[in-house]
Amino acid sequence: MSSIEKPLVGIVCCRRMQDSHYFHVVGEKYINAINQHTGCSGVLVPVDQNDDIDQSILNRMDGFLLTGSLSNVHPDQYDKEIINHEMLLDESRDRSVFKMIQSIIQKEMPLLAICRGFQEMNVAFGGSLYQNLELQSGHQGHDFDRDASHEQQYGFRHQVEITEGSLLHKISGLVNADVNSLHTQGVNALSDQLEINALSDHGLVEAFTIKAAKGFNLSVQWHPEWQPSKSELSLTIFNAFGDACRAFAVLK
Repeated sequence: MSSIEKPLVGIVCCRRMQDSHYFHVVGEKYINAINQHTGCSGVLVPVDQNDDIDQSILNRMDGFLLTGSLSNVHPDQYDKEIINHEMLLDESRDRSVFKMIQSIIQKEMPLLAICRGFQEMNVAFGGSLYQNLELQSGHQGHDFDRDASHEQQYGFRHQVEITEGSLLHKISGLVNADVNSLHTQGVNALSDQLEINALSDHGLVEAFTIKAAKGFNLSVQWHPEWQPSKSELSLTIFNAFGDACRAFAVLK
């Protein structure tokens, strides 16, 4: 299939200040994962645009990826006070993503959410987050060493137990798997509209789907976009997402 025929996957951007100007940015690993492992073509989607621009973009997409980020969901979004005022935030992305999620689900468009995206999904459906797992919970050791090499940062850190009968179990055939772990925050209260697909060995929610959604959707806390070909589970996730996007493109 030529690139001109491939389904289009929207990849949400983050909005960052650099040299006194705002830039809309996406980690290259997310772009590569979509372009190389789904059979689709990634399209970068800016944030903080007018509603008609957002809808015009979404109407042309066949799938959507909510990426991870160095920034965090503003605690105002889940009615909590900030515990660390040095925490990196991106309220422009917050405003855009929470509007887009509902539209994506209504369109039954395939949706894959990773790390911050996973956390956004929980908050969007009424759940809450630990702003710092180390300080606020018994879930320890999920963060990473910022000075370590990429190979060390993205190395397998712990196992997840995959819920039998869940979407993640159906597409992978696995009941447990090794995953990386690069997150300071995590799910505190899981929305009752979401269904657990995987838990860490200490019971932290690591993957879920939306109970009532008709389209393909999967949210994961770890980073399958990092060298997917080196992980059976990661490759399975992107292959299944790509299959769903192609099916959506045919029916759209």
